[in-house]
Amino acid sequence: MTPFGFGRSGRRRSGFGGADKPVLAVDIDGVVLLHGFDEPPGWPAATLEMIDGMIYPVVVGAGDRLRELSKHFDLVWASGWERRSNLLSPMLGLPERPYLSFGGAARFGSADWKLNPLSEYAKGRALAWIDDSFDDSCYEWVRVREEPTLLVPTESERGIQDEHVAALVGWARSLRADPQEAAEPG
Repeated sequence: MTPFGFGRSGRRRSGFGGADKPVLAVDIDGVVLLHGFDEPPGWPAATLEMIDGMIYPVVVGAGDRLRELSKHFDLVWASGWERRSNLLSPMLGLPERPYLSFGGAARFGSADWKLNPLSEYAKGRALAWIDDSFDDSCYEWVRVREEPTLLVPTESERGIQDEHVAALVGWARSLRADPQEAAEPG
């Protein structure tokens, strides 16, 4: 158990998945864009941005947080926005990112429909996933997934915060830690 959810770190094997960084799957609604609030969020929680002709409340600092995470992870959009996810990239100061496709399976209120595409995309690689809609099937998936995996839940009315970034960066660093260093007293 982590401060944010269930995760398994395990020690990263050398050459694990052939990549230097773990994957970070990033949901959009409830992570970058806020929803589920009674009163519209105001400063400093969110700014209003026009995206594809609609106004959305964007988490203040989301771009900075995702840019920091991109130093430690290979980011992939894991959202029902699918290819439209990259509409947010320039606004967040990010280059276009890969995105997952869900074949029309997207539905509001759960994240279990993301499991198969995530499994395929991150096969053989450590994976962290930040989302506001984890359900029991997501936690069970982590328990049986062979690779190191971390779920980081957000509150949909707050989105990604500094404490999420700290937990994710700490976890990514733990995967790179030399087992000898970890065993030696500090």
